[in-house]
Amino acid sequence: MVVGIHRSFASALHARTQSRLSSAAQSPLLSNHGAARMLFCARNLVQPSATRLAVRHSSSESNSDRPASFFRGVFPIMATPFNADESLDVEGFQKALRFMAEAGADGVTICGVLGESNRMTDNERATLISAAVEVAREVSATPPSSPPLAPCDVPTPPPTPPQSSPSSKGPFRVCVGTSHAGTAATVALSQMAQQLGAAAVMVTPSKEPTPVSADTMVEYYRRVGKGCPGLPIVLQDHPASTQVHMSVDLVARIVAEVENVSCIKLESLPTPARIAALRNLWENSTELGSRGCTILTGLGALYGGFDMEQGTEGFMTGFAFPEILIEMNRAAQAKDFARAHAIYHRFLPLIVFEQQPGVAVRKELYRLRGLIADGHVRHPANPASAALKTALAAQIARSLPNVDVTKPLPPAVFDEL
Repeated sequence: MVVGIHRSFASALHARTQSRLSSAAQSPLLSNHGAARMLFCARNLVQPSATRLAVRHSSSESNSDRPASFFRGVFPIMATPFNADESLDVEGFQKALRFMAEAGADGVTICGVLGESNRMTDNERATLISAAVEVAREVSATPPSSPPLAPCDVPTPPPTPPQSSPSSKGPFRVCVGTSHAGTAATVALSQMAQQLGAAAVMVTPSKEPTPVSADTMVEYYRRVGKGCPGLPIVLQDHPASTQVHMSVDLVARIVAEVENVSCIKLESLPTPARIAALRNLWENSTELGSRGCTILTGLGALYGGFDMEQGTEGFMTGFAFPEILIEMNRAAQAKDFARAHAIYHRFLPLIVFEQQPGVAVRKELYRLRGLIADGHVRHPANPASAALKTALAAQIARSLPNVDVTKPLPPAVFDEL
């Protein structure tokens, strides 16, 4: 009944505004991308599909019917390349994204801490999101689009002719970091990401002068979910950067009460113990079950070998060799922990070196892999020193002797492990 009423109302609006929208979208003041966005968005707002309405109706009635999480596998956290004048290097950014897809990653996360999101304007964020979504459409077997129920819920335009071979793994997902000190700003940034075609957002709480209550923390995530219906949320638990410590019970409660939360990026120490505690809570509580939520390892994979044993589904981290993490995760999902640890131990010195504070070392590694032309970090961050660059190059030579790291690592690298 409700769907029928909305359909009739939307059809009437659509008939009256169609020609007006088409004329407006052809305005010379709009770019091609902007015109298409406005036309698609406006059309969809006045003609919502029965499917969208039906899903919205059903999602309000049951928390157990949430879609299965697609956060399984490896999702590199991307660095943001800048030119020497600190302008965005969009071409280098897209090159790095294509490399990650070619290396076998399941998706990427952009505009995180490693992406220097705290040093970017909102317009720059929008540029990066659009650039990432464009690459995702190129490399995906099925072009990704905003999930159902987006505020604009823009139908996916015809994909750009691919510049690289489509992945046989399916959609290459783009997750966007949207955390902000204010709840309203976090919601607005998440809505922008959704409207530009992101597949998910990553949200972490920020520290307040006085600790907030558990109810306030749940409400923070609830408002993001309400503002972005249908958009998956990655809950980032990273007290090292936020100074916010969430109990395992609180994390489980957020998952249970906020339907959008479909993944935990668990980076609170000790990670193996907290993963085990969360799994135990999910398995033994009918009220705080996982609801299909997954757990991904972060922290540069520093404790990855131990996290895997507790039942993680993959990695979401800035380590610049996703091929290594893919092999570790493949072995762990097959319960071959001996092989997973052998790979972990082989490359642990490189993992440890890269995990040093700041983003300069990781951007230098991106440069050594040929992903970006310049490892420049935005002021006032410290650049990589000459000594650091020399030490990093030497460690790569020890970890991967006679291997061309500017290309995805060949399977032979892992054959002996």
